[in-house]
Amino acid sequence: MITKPQPAKSEGCVTAGFSLFQALVGDFHPRDFDVRFWDGSTWHTAEPFPAKFTLILNHPEALQNMFSPPLDVALGESYAYGDYDIEGDFESAFRLADYLIEHEWKLGDRVNIALQLARVRSKLRSRTDSLQASLHGRKHSESRDRLAVTHHYNLSNEFFALWLDPRLVYSCAYFASPDQDLAAAQENKLDLICRKLKLQPGERFLDIGCGWGALIIHAVQNYRVNATGITLSEPQARLARERARQAGLSEDECEVLVLDYRELGGAASYDKVASVGMVEHVGGSQLSKYFDRVLYLLKPGGAFLNHGIAATHYGEASSRREFLRRYVFPDAEMLPLDILLRHAEQAGFEIRHVESLRQHYVLTLRAWRRNLERAAPEARKLVSDETVRIWRLYLAASAYSFAKGNHSVFQALLTKPDQTPGQKEGAHV
Repeated sequence: MITKPQPAKSEGCVTAGFSLFQALVGDFHPRDFDVRFWDGSTWHTAEPFPAKFTLILNHPEALQNMFSPPLDVALGESYAYGDYDIEGDFESAFRLADYLIEHEWKLGDRVNIALQLARVRSKLRSRTDSLQASLHGRKHSESRDRLAVTHHYNLSNEFFALWLDPRLVYSCAYFASPDQDLAAAQENKLDLICRKLKLQPGERFLDIGCGWGALIIHAVQNYRVNATGITLSEPQARLARERARQAGLSEDECEVLVLDYRELGGAASYDKVASVGMVEHVGGSQLSKYFDRVLYLLKPGGAFLNHGIAATHYGEASSRREFLRRYVFPDAEMLPLDILLRHAEQAGFEIRHVESLRQHYVLTLRAWRRNLERAAPEARKLVSDETVRIWRLYLAASAYSFAKGNHSVFQALLTKPDQTPGQKEGAHV
């Protein structure tokens, strides 16, 4: 049963707004949310339990902005620019977003929705597109990949420090229990990678996409390897080098280079290689080159730990992420695990072990969002309010997607065959 609106003022566009939502979510069950309009009028849920969240429309133009095609982009942009807010359980709102984006509307429904939108004030507020990624050139070329990485990672080191753990580990943590703190869970993950690779003193270790250097510093300090990290972000590299110096490590022990993985030379240069949260930026067209390059860099019998997000086949078909591709992760591609592993095998790797960390990533993303929300006032001193809203939306949407199973995150341990008879076998689990 749909409750009747009781607006504070009988405003035509408010009445049209109520009618619009009745048309949009008439078949959405359970309707576990309220809608509060700009004049204070509220459309309450008719369910026998409290609303999980309230959708707050901040001005009459919000409806036009929210429901303009393409809907995935419109809903994201409208939140980013403050047309509406979510009060309560933010993640719960994405079930409604999925319904609105994926629902197959009948002709009569589409006509009714269009009529209701036409009754709402249609003067749209101007907004800039400067927050979108500005890319050019061939997709996944080295020059374009640098632009994509710069858009995402060069906001400022200080911004990321507000909501990541003290080591600035920007990838899925590994929780011993759901209530373990983020810093300890990230240390668990760093050590998990080192143990899976069976790092040994004196080995040469490469981290592709090293971020702020947490893994290479941990590996040198605890496993006495000689580590090299590469990143495309100059601010990341500067801070990683500074952190290594503060840890008392020399450049010979722990070096950080601003370099594309395709630029790395030196056949059979490394005993072990890790890539954590980087394969998503490689792109399907470059996967063969990616695995070929790592195989080329590894010594015979060497091991490669590839940690990355993968779409499930269900999620890839049903989830639409155009807003995140435009504003957060330009050119990113989350491919199904079987495609990633097939390319690895075709390159010549042997698959030794695969582990899903999906539930760990749900916990990680929720911890990041809680941290960002607590630090929002400080974050707005470093970046725009719209940027803070985009990242809050991204973290909540990602947690929802992983909790639902649209995406997962995997660690795959791969080895390069020992091409010399009698040579010691590489790391394995």
